[in-house]
Amino acid sequence: MRWRRIASQIGRSVAVWAVSTVTMLLLAGLLPDFQLQSADGDSTTRIAVTAACGAGAFGVLSAVVWPLLVRLLLLVPALVLGLLVFFLNGSLLLLALRINPSGRGAAAPETAVIVAAVMSAVASATGAALAVRDDEAYRRRLHRLATRGRRAHPPCPTTPGLVCVQLDGVGHDVLTDAVRKGLMPTVARWLATADATRPAGGGAPPAGDGASPVGGGTSPAHGGTSPAGGGAAPTHRLTPWRTDWSSQTGASQLGILHGSNFDVPAFRWYEKDRGEVMVCNRPTSAVELQRRAVLRTGDGGLLSVDGASRGNLFSGGAGEQALVLSIATRRRSPANRSRAGYFAYFSDPANAVRTALSFVAEAAREIGQSTRARLRGQRPRVGRGGLYPFVRAFATVVERDVVVAAVLGDMLAGRTAVYADLVAYDEVAHHSGPHSRDAEKVLQRLDRSLALLERVAEHAPRPYRIVVLSDHGQSPGETFRARYGLTLGDLVRAGCGLHVPRRAERTRSGAEARAAVRAALRRPVPEREDRHRPGPARRAGRPPAGPASHGEPIVLASGNLGLVSFPDVPHRMTKEEIDARHPALLTTLANHPGIGFLLVRSEEHGGVVLGAYGAEIPLAELDDESGPLARFGPGAADAVRRTHSFPHTADIMVNSAYDPADGEVLAFEEQIGSHGGLGGAQSRPFLLSPRELSAPAEDGAEPAGAEHVHHVLRRWLGELDGPQVPLAPGVEEERAA
Repeated sequence: MRWRRIASQIGRSVAVWAVSTVTMLLLAGLLPDFQLQSADGDSTTRIAVTAACGAGAFGVLSAVVWPLLVRLLLLVPALVLGLLVFFLNGSLLLLALRINPSGRGAAAPETAVIVAAVMSAVASATGAALAVRDDEAYRRRLHRLATRGRRAHPPCPTTPGLVCVQLDGVGHDVLTDAVRKGLMPTVARWLATADATRPAGGGAPPAGDGASPVGGGTSPAHGGTSPAGGGAAPTHRLTPWRTDWSSQTGASQLGILHGSNFDVPAFRWYEKDRGEVMVCNRPTSAVELQRRAVLRTGDGGLLSVDGASRGNLFSGGAGEQALVLSIATRRRSPANRSRAGYFAYFSDPANAVRTALSFVAEAAREIGQSTRARLRGQRPRVGRGGLYPFVRAFATVVERDVVVAAVLGDMLAGRTAVYADLVAYDEVAHHSGPHSRDAEKVLQRLDRSLALLERVAEHAPRPYRIVVLSDHGQSPGETFRARYGLTLGDLVRAGCGLHVPRRAERTRSGAEARAAVRAALRRPVPEREDRHRPGPARRAGRPPAGPASHGEPIVLASGNLGLVSFPDVPHRMTKEEIDARHPALLTTLANHPGIGFLLVRSEEHGGVVLGAYGAEIPLAELDDESGPLARFGPGAADAVRRTHSFPHTADIMVNSAYDPADGEVLAFEEQIGSHGGLGGAQSRPFLLSPRELSAPAEDGAEPAGAEHVHHVLRRWLGELDGPQVPLAPGVEEERAA
């Protein structure tokens, strides 16, 4: 059998070489700057030999030199690497023509880029087509292209493994709506909905409809048969869950992977004791947050034993990591370098060219879509210029391709637990809207990625259970600035009697804030002076002395959640201290129509929630049925009380207004699809789990909080005979004591 495999591999290599030679001949005939003959002309045989030598040299260089180039470029920013792919591939072709024994080949540099891209794509397609009937070759090829492989190869267990795919920002309502519209046929088939057989957008039928070359028609991905027709029994269950107050990836993923998101009040916040702004997607902050979570829980995380973390903010304790932010600063260890996942993917030139072409196409698509939205006067709308088209292309193409390839390699390597984050939808929905056509197109492509994972699971050495989940949803709505003409920072400064930009002080909100300050200080400005005097006092909206003498506040935004901190006060200020220092601030914020409620510390009650018209409710009396939190839904009061207990909660926590009728919030950032606070779909993500696993919660209840989801996943690992994560040394004895 071994000689047959060798003969089969040689036959495929010769076939790919022949097709590449024909491709090179065709391109030489079509492109005027690409020559395979001398100026005096050559015979047909001589031209064919030149093409064959050139194609062979290009193939060898692609197999040998290309991986070395990609490894050298790991330190290049990912956006730049995507653009360099074309030029590197073209350079390899020029080198192949130069070392050609016939000495006849020549091409202009710009033409070489085109020729190299076409030849790489054709060679990849030919090799895949020839190997499609060879199950073992197909498996080896996926394994080679997807991952560097394990350093050691212990016997693979026969118990099922767990693959968790996080669709970042996809809310429960968005998923169910996409299934209803036929945008996600793979998910629809898993849920056995009426639309499971209808392809999205007239495309190909869902992956896995036909007979599988391996596995006899069964799908280890979910442990049962994988029919794709009406009336089929569902293989998965869909369960919504509730986020914490901080409904964003940093808090949710830290809780899911490490079992604790304590003291993560928002996506970004100011820590007075350290004098530092923490940002969840900043590498140094991610390292610190992961360290705190491990210290609090006493174990390394969900993936501590035989796990892989792909595209996440945190490692989860995994030994195999790629594109993980919390290890991005560790450059000395190639095995743990955050960009190592790029090498595993881009080491194949066909992958590199295909992804680079898709990258350029996606950037062009974004430019076209944003231009069309601007010409139509679409509202709400935010700016989508500058580098954003390339940021979107990276999130929706490069990150997706690299992470999916890494997960394929993990499955084919037989790893026990894999957790991967696909951020494409979240990035697009922020700027185009959660229910936009742009976001729906992304959902279609994500569904195809899930179908690919399901198919590759059939080639894995062990069965797999595929869990799909999200870390939060997104709530639509225009920005706070677009509606009121000023930012939350402007409003806070006006409420403190500090200078605000002229554009902001001319708005109704700015005028009301200045009036509140004057009334609180009992220093009203005469109407004639306020109307005509252009001096500094009027521009600042304040009297010359008073509040301005204090340190200025730090105002940070996390979606529709705002945080106000006074850095010159070392402790968390109380309501009484804030009122004494800035008499009009809390009243100005609480009564603003764009603000839903405030949370502040209280000397009398410990903590209070403030709302419009003087509403002031101690946390001990807070509930979800009445008061400022009534419209925010179940669990809001508990989420607020928990955040109040964090050591680094801001002096003033500000949640924007929420309209239950249309589900809209007002983002304090420039986003028309936002998350980070309470209100609407952002607080209701989903868990899509195989029915072989136990229900996420008893009696159909919704899991509450990311830490609860962590315990659910850990329980499922146990049900699959997964590893028990040991406590750190000394922790067990300490707990026993």
